[in-house]
Amino acid sequence: MKTTINEYAIAGSDSWPYGITVGKDGALWYTEQKGNRIGRITANGKMNSFPIPTSDAGAMSIVSDESGDLWFAEYKANKIGRISMNGLFTEYELPLVDSSPFGITQGADGAIWFTEMNSDKIGRITKSGEITEFDLPNHKVFPSFITQGSDGALWFTENQNNTIGRITTEGEVTQYSIPTPDSGPVGITSGPDGALWFVQINGNKIGRITTSGEMMEYVIPTSGARPHAIASGKKGDLWFTEWGANQIGRITTDGVITEYEIPTKNAEPHGIAVCSEGNVWFAEECNQIACLTVFSD
Repeated sequence: MKTTINEYAIAGSDSWPYGITVGKDGALWYTEQKGNRIGRITANGKMNSFPIPTSDAGAMSIVSDESGDLWFAEYKANKIGRISMNGLFTEYELPLVDSSPFGITQGADGAIWFTEMNSDKIGRITKSGEITEFDLPNHKVFPSFITQGSDGALWFTENQNNTIGRITTEGEVTQYSIPTPDSGPVGITSGPDGALWFVQINGNKIGRITTSGEMMEYVIPTSGARPHAIASGKKGDLWFTEWGANQIGRITTDGVITEYEIPTKNAEPHGIAVCSEGNVWFAEECNQIACLTVFSD
């Protein structure tokens, strides 16, 4: 498989892009954790951005809903943000102070679901802004990323509990322990095989769990890779960022891993998304958005 990586600098210093998602308009939308903006980049690298109304919001994960609006977690401001594709913002404050919303996704029920890292809850917000929260069974588990599973439930990582969680749209929670101790699960996504795939930042592995709870793990070839986020690809594969190794990884559904070095040293890749053309976009904390283009063999 032939690939090339292009990197695009974000205007201004210390923007610290983090989350990234594919918009309904075909562009990539991303959060600027320090720049306090929501950015947009087209396939040819043209960028523009929109300042978040709340200062120092700490925007983290971002997702596009079926109508085209972008929803994002404001970790520091304790809010869920929403921006239309023409740049109009709405913000919704969470009921509990210092909940620290982090991961975000759309559920099968059409609502937006998110994790609350400091309050050990899973949140749900409707398009009209009505918020419901569900308590997790344990404390100080640091729920991180969240995604919709092929079973219609929401699946999430519990970073400090070494667990993968599952919550139904009615709020019923189930937890599955990860075989590797202290693995530090972070990113999670629904794979092309119907299973959930997740990264272990401390375990240096990619995990796979079926909707019935059967788990497998695959060791990343590079030691100290510190994988962070993962996204489903277009060719029966998944792609993930290696924050510690300055690489992008690819894993097939049968567990074969390939790694690609990022041109900029110490780029610190975090969020990752795959567009409809199969190209892999990712946010580099060094103030760049990058695209790994996959060429047909």
